[in-house]
Order: sequence, then structure tokens, then C-alpha cells
Amino acid sequence: MNGVVEGAAAGAVAEGFVTTPEFQMSLLLFVSLLGYIVASRINQSVVIGEIIVGLLIGPSLLGWITYTDFVESLAHLGAVILLFVIGLEFKLSGIYKPKYIVIALAGVIIPWIGGYYVAELFGFDFKGAVFVGTAMTATSIAITANVLKEMGKLKTNAAEAIIGAAVIDDILGLVALAISNQVVQGEVSLLVDVMILLKAVGFLAVGAWLGHTYLRTIIIDMDESDFGKQYPEFVFIVAMMIAFLYSMAAEYMGLSAIVGAFLAGVSLEGIKLKHSKDFQDGAEYLHIIFAAIFFVSLGILVDAHQVTGEIIFFTLVLSVVAVITKVLGCYLAAIAQKIPKHDSLVIGFGMSPRGEVAMIVGLIGLTAGIIDQGLYVAIIFMSLLTTVLTPIVLRNWLYKESTT
Repeated sequence: MNGVVEGAAAGAVAEGFVTTPEFQMSLLLFVSLLGYIVASRINQSVVIGEIIVGLLIGPSLLGWITYTDFVESLAHLGAVILLFVIGLEFKLSGIYKPKYIVIALAGVIIPWIGGYYVAELFGFDFKGAVFVGTAMTATSIAITANVLKEMGKLKTNAAEAIIGAAVIDDILGLVALAISNQVVQGEVSLLVDVMILLKAVGFLAVGAWLGHTYLRTIIIDMDESDFGKQYPEFVFIVAMMIAFLYSMAAEYMGLSAIVGAFLAGVSLEGIKLKHSKDFQDGAEYLHIIFAAIFFVSLGILVDAHQVTGEIIFFTLVLSVVAVITKVLGCYLAAIAQKIPKHDSLVIGFGMSPRGEVAMIVGLIGLTAGIIDQGLYVAIIFMSLLTTVLTPIVLRNWLYKESTT
């Protein structure tokens, strides 16, 4: 009897140990390193390797770790830090161009139509089809930006177009989500939709103005102050604080937190410090840790046990349509803007990963009772497949000569 009690107690202690934040953090970092090894072995982007190991240790296979609140929080931080670092590479004047609006519009409208009709073809009801269309409009800026950064292509015209269009895409996606919610509830309000759009655009405009006009000056003054000279790490802390404040403000306005982080990075781009530690270097170190966890978490989020034969077929068709509609829409829009064919293809495929953005849309539909578990799983897998495909295409086809 005592042996049974002691065994149960030991099991409880072991289970408690496995669920501690320290263990989960160690495991996530360990498998992130494995992701680098896997990527090098198969000659693919690190993003692919990290998603694969996430699938291995997640509920789909080994079940060592699940998508807990802790993992979700770390992944969220990773996405925010990643886009702040990416933003530091771009100038404001480079991403706000009218032609990117055209690309973003085409990249929202055509995928929405494709998603809606595919869902309808497979017998899903009107509400479910509307939400599938909305999930198809998403673009995960984090995925493509990281891959382009990894390949040294972040300074290209195509990368600039992808980033600019993806930021606009997030605003349009927000409006599309609002309209979808109204449509399924039978209460469409043009005034509400216009207010959402104005609020999002207003945040970007005011945030960019504040950052470029005041925050840059504050950072430079801090660097040159006696306090800044005494504590050279102070500016780095302030810069990261700005990144998270912008992220918080973006979420408050209904946008993705990563858009706010990117805007903060763009606002602080090119600042030269004389006495303080370079906050860009500091942010890069945080990026190495937390962005890796973010990509691993995309694999952990998937549970293959919930997939049925019907869902597999629907997911494959949906994923093919997701890629074709986004690539075709953005490619044609880019061509119409006199962008070279190769760059237009890069833009099309660069805009195609749905990533965590579509997953969030699916989760909203599931928790609201608009879509069922099967449709939610299909959206999750479509997001994953489009996320995995993009680095493969960019690395092995569109930029093959520069990576071999």
C-alpha cells in the first residue's frame, strides 16, 4: 500500500515538474536548437526546422508539451520582438506607398472569394464559409520577414513591398473580420466598418508621427545625457518599452500587436548612439530566443489526432486555393504597378503564409460558435501548410541561386 502511495506521489511530483515554467522554457529552447540542426540537414529555412520539431514534441506526436498559456505568452513575445527587429531595417518612407494598397486589396479580396466558395462547395453553411473566407485574407508578416532576413534579402524592393502590403493587409483583415461578424449576425453597419478603418489608419499615422518626431529625439537625448553615459543599458530598456507600448496600443485599436511592434521599429530606425549600448544588438539577442519559440509554437499548436479523412481532403484543397489566390492576386496587382515579374512572384508567395493570424481568426469563429471543431482544425492546418510552403519556395526556387 505504501509503495502505491509513494509511487502516486512520485508521479504527481514528476508531472508537476514537467509543467513548471522552467522545464517548459528549457524544453522549448532545446527543441529550438534541434530546429536549427534539422534545417541545416535538409537545407531549408530555420522556420521549417522549428515548426517540424514543434510538431514532433507537440500533441501530434510525442505530446511532451502542449499549447499552454505560458507557451502562448512566450510565442506572443517572440512575434512582437521579431517584428520590432524587422522594423529597425526599414524607413517610414519606404513602406507607405499607394501601390502597396493595391497589392494588399487584391491579396484580401481574391482569397476571401476563393475561401468562401471552397467552403460552400464542401457543404459548409453560410456562416462557416464567411469565416473561412476571412481566414484566407490573412498574411503573417512574421514568417516571410524572418525568412528574408535569414537569406539577406530584407533590403530588397520585393521585401519592402511585402512588408508595406502586409501592414495594410492587417488593417483590411481587421475590417473583413468585423464585416464577417456583422454578416453572420445579420447586422451590417457601414458606419461601424468605416470607424474601424479610420481608427486603424489613425493609429498608424499618429504612431508614425509620434515615433519619428518625438521618440527618436528622446532616445538621442537620453544617449547624450549624463544619466545615459552612466547607465549605457538604459536606452535599450526604453527602446524595448516603446516596442511593447506600441504593441499594446495596436491591440487596443483592434490591430495585431506585431503591427505596433513593427511601427515602433520603423520609428527608431537608423538612430546612431554614441554612449549607450546599441538597442538593435540587444533586440537581436532577444529575437534569437523568443522568435525561435514562436516558430516552434506553430507546430505545437497543431493536433493531428483531430483530423479526419474528410478534413484532410478539405484542408488540402483549401491550402491549394489559399496559395493560388494570394499569389495570383498579389502577383497581378504588382505587375499592374510596373513591378518586375520576379519581384511580383516573390511578393505573391511572400504574402501567402497565413500563420498565426488566420489561426486567431479561426479561434474567434470557434469560440463564438460560428464554426465547428472540424472547420477550425482545417483552418489551423491550412495556416501551417501555407506557412511551411513559403520558405521552401523562396529558398529553393525564387532565390535559389543566391542560397546555393
